Amino acid sequence: MRGLNIAIAGCGPCGLATALMFRRAGHHVTLFERFDTPRALGSGLMLQPTGMAVLSRIGLLDDALARGARIDRLFGKAGKRVVLDVRYSALRHSGMFGIGIHRASLFAILHEAVRHSGIVIHTGHTLVGSALVGTKRRLNFADGGTSDVYDLVVDALGTRTPLAPPTGRELAYGALWASLDWPQDAGFDPHALAQRYQRASIMAGVLPIGTPPGETTFKAAFFWSLRADRLEDWRRAGLSPWKAQIAAIWPECMPLLDQIHDPDQLTFARYAHRILAVPAEPALAHIGDAWHSASPQLGQGANMALLDAWALAKGLAEHDSVDEGVRHGIRLRRRHVLTYQWLTALFTPVYQSDSRLLPLIRDCVVGPLSRLWPATTIQAAMVSGLTGNPLPPLELADDLQLGALTRAA
Repeated sequence: MRGLNIAIAGCGPCGLATALMFRRAGHHVTLFERFDTPRALGSGLMLQPTGMAVLSRIGLLDDALARGARIDRLFGKAGKRVVLDVRYSALRHSGMFGIGIHRASLFAILHEAVRHSGIVIHTGHTLVGSALVGTKRRLNFADGGTSDVYDLVVDALGTRTPLAPPTGRELAYGALWASLDWPQDAGFDPHALAQRYQRASIMAGVLPIGTPPGETTFKAAFFWSLRADRLEDWRRAGLSPWKAQIAAIWPECMPLLDQIHDPDQLTFARYAHRILAVPAEPALAHIGDAWHSASPQLGQGANMALLDAWALAKGLAEHDSVDEGVRHGIRLRRRHVLTYQWLTALFTPVYQSDSRLLPLIRDCVVGPLSRLWPATTIQAAMVSGLTGNPLPPLELADDLQLGALTRAA
């Protein structure tokens, strides 16, 4: 099916990728964004082989690798115990890796491609809902206005989308994030995500994220787990006791902490676990975090969104009915989405919770066992997004099997 008139709500990576795919498929696409100038929010993220397969297919993987940092390993310690050691080399596909990248870099790559494709972006539009008009749909704005009528509206507005009924729950823990200059002499591996834990209530991490737009130096994303209800206490206490706490757990972080002089250098991210039971409505599709969101423990958010976008474009290409095409796209993704919803719900309390028993089991039992085969392969599959074998139904498996990702390295 070609020539549809499609509106996409949300100008984040999910919405931009969807717009680009639809435009290349011959549809007329309009993007709606609430900010006056589209921009990325947040710090670092991980692109996994699943998301990279989509970027490879749309010709943007080389750009992502050039702007990000190749990640070969995830490594975590609790005290002196190694409790996390995941290596992409354990996967049955040779040459696999991840990419640590600033959200602004991924946004810039997709936004530039969208701009060059001639897609119209309407900024300064805060959405409050949508309405069916016959078999089509229009958007409703906060100022009382409405949009034109579209054959399909794609909701890529994220966890708190106004286009879907509220569902799920906010998680108790979030994280403080900052983008800082890479500490050259601190002993960090520039190809590894490193983490430190103290029970499950404290987690710190350092992720290489390459060189973001407007920067000239290699960067690291530093993050610190924090209960949302303790954020104001953290602000009131000032930076000194917080830095001392981190230094006691992870002294190598001092070159990073020395760059933080103001609490406003850190952004607090609040996480939610939610999934829509009905992500496909008449002339309306919810994808990415608007359909499903979870803690970032397994690093799948952006990758799941890219897979959703690809599946939706594939569904429309294979059906003459808009609604059947949307339903087909959702079907292609549902099993993988549910698998990672379950896995994330299982693992999040192990790393972000007030539990004392779970981290004890993690440190003394699961951690040592996870360094043995076949646990090494199972962990690598989970982190890479390949658990549940999501790529063959989307006809993306060849992007791994033919070594497309290895060539990009």
